[in-house]
Amino acid sequence: TDVDSVGEALIGVAVPNLTGGTAVMNSNHHLSKPVLIGEIQEDGQFEVVWETPDTVIGDAWSDFLPSSQNLISDWTKPVSCGNFDVKTAKCSGQNF
Repeated sequence: TDVDSVGEALIGVAVPNLTGGTAVMNSNHHLSKPVLIGEIQEDGQFEVVWETPDTVIGDAWSDFLPSSQNLISDWTKPVSCGNFDVKTAKCSGQNF
């Protein structure tokens, strides 16, 4: 029931995912997993038309948006923050 211990223990956990690969929990609390692009068929099912050759690390923030390009999420020490600004070296709770 210790939140910090559970959070630390989750980092690196790998589990099978629905695409037949493996999802891995990263230090930013986002999963690494394959990315698939699909085409919706007339019967409502998807046909995969492209996929990454390997897993892609999930990112909490977009490098392309000015409001979040300097932010990272890293729940390991010394950062331990979901919205750490690498320029100011501070963690903040702003909503973007």
